[in-house]
Amino acid sequence: MGKVLTDELIYEVLSAIGEIPPGFVSTYGDIARVLGMENRSRLIGRICSLSEYYGEYPCHRVVNHAGRLVPGWKEQHGLLEGEGVPFADYDHVDLPKCRWDWK
Repeated sequence: MGKVLTDELIYEVLSAIGEIPPGFVSTYGDIARVLGMENRSRLIGRICSLSEYYGEYPCHRVVNHAGRLVPGWKEQHGLLEGEGVPFADYDHVDLPKCRWDWK
């Protein structure tokens, strides 16, 4: 069974997302791995979708494993472009050039 979605877990994920600096992105899977939640990238996505209820976090800096932006969230492109994130095409960031290294 998966992790229960608690405020503590939500803030843990959002805190990690808050570490991604402007001009960089990370993937749902990267964040899941950093937090020791292998194979829980969908959970990370779900938490991102709830972030507005928990404060201001840079969830626009989170993309899928291929660098694809969130479908239907038109503002994400503009937010990333404003931070200087390079794009491969309109719907995909150039992940090799802007992926945050979680060392």
